[in-house]
Amino acid sequence: MGEGLQKGKGRELTHVHTSPISACMSLKSIITLPDEKILRQKSAALKTVDAGARKLFDDMLDTMYHAPGIGLAAIQVGVPMRQVVMDIAKEGEDKKPLFLANPEIIWSSTQLNDYEEGCLSIPEFYEMVERPAEVNVRYLDRNGDAQEIHAKGIIATVLQHEIDHLNGILFIDHISRLKRQRVIKKFKKADKLGKL
Repeated sequence: MGEGLQKGKGRELTHVHTSPISACMSLKSIITLPDEKILRQKSAALKTVDAGARKLFDDMLDTMYHAPGIGLAAIQVGVPMRQVVMDIAKEGEDKKPLFLANPEIIWSSTQLNDYEEGCLSIPEFYEMVERPAEVNVRYLDRNGDAQEIHAKGIIATVLQHEIDHLNGILFIDHISRLKRQRVIKKFKKADKLGKL
């Protein structure tokens, strides 16, 4: 998966973004482990959703589709601002992108849900993560209007995963310390060998 969340294992990964404004967008490089210094930064709130924020939203969306993924936080492209893009539409379905500025979880259920998560910043690693099954999230949309969403299932998981990114938290922080250390060590080793 956000961060971006990756498309799930076993799903078709071919993805073509057909937005008429795609030509105006640019793909960004996604920050990956072992670059924890950037990924662990806490992102700053937007004062306003201006043209610059909307351009970043569009670039992030194009980058997420190209990866392919279903969620991406601005910090994953090196911008420490509280911006998230998501689209959980499956292959063949109409795209339904969601743009969130300053997203904040204002309620979460006591009931928990397990989901096998992945992350564009931790490529090709998947692990079961337990999170609240439902959340309410308050945010500003791409027009700067206040919105609130009640989410359950995969949408709730993606929202929590991406909001974690904005707070410098990776999904591997929700798994055992031993597994987390192994993952980080693997990425550091691959980086030293020039395999990333």
